[in-house]
Formats: sequence, structure tokens, C-alpha cells
Amino acid sequence: MTTDSSTAASATVAGYDLVQQPDVSTRQRLMLLANGQRFSAVVYALAELNVADQLAKGPRPVAELAAAVGADEGALYRLLRCAALLGVFTELDGRRFALTPIAEGLRTDLPDGVRDAVLLDGSDFFWNSFGTILHSARTGRPAFDERYGTSFWTHLNDDPAAGAVFDDAMTTISRRLGGLFLDRLDFTRFPRLADVGGGRGYFLAEALRRNPGNRGVLFDRPQVVATAPDLLAERGVADRVEVVGGDFFADALPTGCDGYVLKTVLHDWPDDKAVAILRRVREAIGDGSGRLLVLEQVVAPGNTWDTAKFLDIDMLVVMGGRERNLDEWRELLWAGGFELECDDDAVGWAVLEGRPR
Repeated sequence: MTTDSSTAASATVAGYDLVQQPDVSTRQRLMLLANGQRFSAVVYALAELNVADQLAKGPRPVAELAAAVGADEGALYRLLRCAALLGVFTELDGRRFALTPIAEGLRTDLPDGVRDAVLLDGSDFFWNSFGTILHSARTGRPAFDERYGTSFWTHLNDDPAAGAVFDDAMTTISRRLGGLFLDRLDFTRFPRLADVGGGRGYFLAEALRRNPGNRGVLFDRPQVVATAPDLLAERGVADRVEVVGGDFFADALPTGCDGYVLKTVLHDWPDDKAVAILRRVREAIGDGSGRLLVLEQVVAPGNTWDTAKFLDIDMLVVMGGRERNLDEWRELLWAGGFELECDDDAVGWAVLEGRPR
């Protein structure tokens, strides 16, 4: 989403024009934005309780909802009333609540739902990092590391529950973004396709499903790809995928592929680590004709509205990575052994193709 206006949506909360009401002063608007953690906490709690699924068949009284989800009736009413201010759920007569288009995104039975991503954002290990954001502001290093004494990625390895929350969220993102990228790319160019850091394989499975003549290689951490076979079998492509567990910093990547996909991987890492990943891909291609396909956001210039500028703060505070503009992507790929081939005005979610140099 982009716009030429530097102020458009700048005071919008969850897509709802709460702070643009005519009787809200500029100071009140500022305070509403500063209190955004309250809105986030409310949405997280309602997602965790799975209230949206209870309303899929229509409005229900809050007393019924509380009994169904195991919540205190009075507390649940107050949470839902607050969420309704943001356009997440709506209150009807008789203390009844109903879904709104925004609240539909919290349902678990819809393919484009984002509940798992909301649960990641509200998880203790993600949320608590922002309480230490000044560490990032002063040092440029992740607040997560300061708060927990270890990196985000080590924490995921050491805490299976946290790793599962993260992997569920990444599968959600793959479902949402997969079609967008798949519609833009002609994968018949890549009879053997490697998805590096491909998680449980949702994106690769969909690419192979659309291209029956292709084969694939799924590469990610061993504990992640251990859960991939069921998904690949469910999608009907298990017999065409080689699953490889490894660490792209320590282990060589599979060779002999025509295309190497890095989908929302490089933004997780600072430049030096991202370059190291790119060089692994370059080594795997060797003297072959393989191509690199980076599927990432390109940050819009200036004051242009761009959600990548929000996500960039997650990268700064939690993971230690960054979102990048087109010049920064060009420099990064060059350092990793690739020449960037894309439109000079690429912005938003983009396919950045790298030619080995």
C-alpha cells in the first residue's frame, strides 16, 4: 500500500480512523498513539481466546462467549468494547458482539487469516523486547538480546514452544504472500527449485503444485523441516521434494538447482549475516546458470506510507535485521556475488532477481 500523502493513515489504528475524529485534539491523538500497546494487548488477548471463531455463525451475547472461551464475562465485555473502538468486532444491542471485516482475520477456518501472526506479535518473548527498545536506539543492537541474554534465533532453538509459535506465524505469512509472488514468477524457468530457509515448505509446495513438471529442495533448520513431510504430503508434492536440514551459515547448500529462493529471509539479518547467506547461495550455484530469487519488501522513499517501515522496527528490536530500500538491496546483492536485475522503481513486495557475477 502506497500513497503520495505523507499524512495519510499516519494516525490510523488497526485500519480504523479513531484518532481523526474532529473532537480529538492533536495532543489526544499523540496520547492515543503512545498508548498503542493497550490496543495490541487487547487484540492479542481476543486472538488467544479465539473469540472470532465463536462468532463465525453470527452475533452472540458476551455471556455465551465468556462461557465458550473460558473468560470472565465482565472482563471479556470490556476487552470487546475496547476492540470495537478499533473496528475489531462490533457491539450490538443486548451486550451482543459480532464480527467485522477486520475481526474476520482472527478466524482459524479462513485461509487468509492472520491469527498466528497476531499470536507471535503478542507472545511474551516478542512483546517484552519492546520494553527494552532504548537499548536498540542507543546501540543499534537488538533489544531482544539485551532482555533475554541470547539472540532471537538461539531462543527459538532452545524453546520448542516459542519456535512453534514462530513457525506457525511464518506459515501464515507464506499463505498470504505466496500467491502474490507465484503470480509474478514463471517457475517453469526453474525445473529444480531450492527454497532456502523455506520453513515447513508451504511456498515450495504451492510452486510445485502449480508447476507439475518441477522438483524442489526444501532447506531449513533440522527442527523446522522435521515438520515438513506432513504438509508436503497434504499438498500432494512430497514425492517431488528433497528435504534437507541444515544451517545456512555453517552448512553448504544443495547444488545443481536452477533457482534459489530466499523468501523473507534476508530481512531477518544485518548486512554482514545477509551477505554470508548470499555467498552460500553463490557457492551452491558455482559455475552453473542458476538464479537467485529474493522475495522481500523494498522500502518506499521519504514520507510515503509503507508498512515496511513498521516491520523494520521489529527487525531492529527483535531479530537484528532490517528492511531495505532498492539501493541497499542492490549493494547487498553485489557484496554477496550477484547483480540485481529488477525495475528501477520497484517498491513494496517485490521479486528481486540476482544474476551471478
